[in-house]
Amino acid sequence: MGLIFAKLWSFFCNQEHKVIIVGLDNAGKTTILYQFLMNEVVHTSPTIGSNVEEIVVKKTHFLMWDIGGQESLRSSWNTYYSNAEFIILVVDSTDRERLAISKEELYRMLAHEDLRKAAVLIFANKQDMKGCMSAAEISKYLTLSSIKDHPWHIQSCCALTGEGLCQGLEWMTSRAGLR
Repeated sequence: MGLIFAKLWSFFCNQEHKVIIVGLDNAGKTTILYQFLMNEVVHTSPTIGSNVEEIVVKKTHFLMWDIGGQESLRSSWNTYYSNAEFIILVVDSTDRERLAISKEELYRMLAHEDLRKAAVLIFANKQDMKGCMSAAEISKYLTLSSIKDHPWHIQSCCALTGEGLCQGLEWMTSRAGLR
């Protein structure tokens, strides 16, 4: 009975879903956030702390926290994990040298108790750049197929043009309906 009530409540109420946007510095997190919000590129500078915006997609409300990715800030990411339903990991598809660090951070997050039920969207950003890794290459390197206890999706994108971002949001919206 409680499950039915909860489903009806979420259907009639505009439930808000907390999203954390993480990734290494210069991956494109803030550019993606403001593409979602304004559908345009804004001039960004390195995020110290976080930016937060509400994005509404098909009556689904996402409260998106864009968290700074500099090495000195990554240890504080866990202060944002509480009640997060989605993780968006933004990967710079041209940054082969630091992909191992992205992998390490991803698995550290997935092991955290506060994120045990979070779904994961990986944006393989900067697909417009020559020599970038494909989403399939990144997926293989991150060993995404080994993730069994979190729903996940990897999406090629270009934050500057917005290409691929809607598909990622659509995946999140479909997952939000299941929560």
